Amino acid sequence: MEHLFAPWRMNYIKNEANRPSAGCPFCAALAETDDEQNLVVHRGNLSLIVLNKYPYNTGHSLVMPRRHLAELDDLNPDELLDLMETVRRLTAAMRHTLKPQGFNIGLNLGPVAGAGIPGHLHFHVVPRWEGDHNYMQVLADTHVLPEMPPVTRRRLADAIAKLLAGK
Repeated sequence: MEHLFAPWRMNYIKNEANRPSAGCPFCAALAETDDEQNLVVHRGNLSLIVLNKYPYNTGHSLVMPRRHLAELDDLNPDELLDLMETVRRLTAAMRHTLKPQGFNIGLNLGPVAGAGIPGHLHFHVVPRWEGDHNYMQVLADTHVLPEMPPVTRRRLADAIAKLLAGK
């Protein structure tokens, strides 16, 4: 078995400034109206999609319930279904616009599982391409993202709107 070491992550893990402050950034994004500024891709009745501000890849998005909930058991059946439908809709939009070769999709429940915002559960949806990560992360402590987040946000928002309109 080979091991991939990511030493640049330790600085992030140890840095108190990276831990959530008193407020929830997802709830703040819901309360705001400037979707471009907050990288909001889609506002559904029960779910929200935002681009990750610290992405692993272009298009790395977060899908969450609109209610501030920490556990899957806290979701009612309508929210659970809507959340999964929103993940499915997002992957369809990504397939159309970003043309990934695969996806990493998952959620981290609790701080020790890697949840950066443990009070508001959210799925990570990360589009993947062969060769999308390279030596830059190890040697230069740098993620190379080929598109600016506001451009990606607009492309995904447009694709989701078309999907919802049946186009």
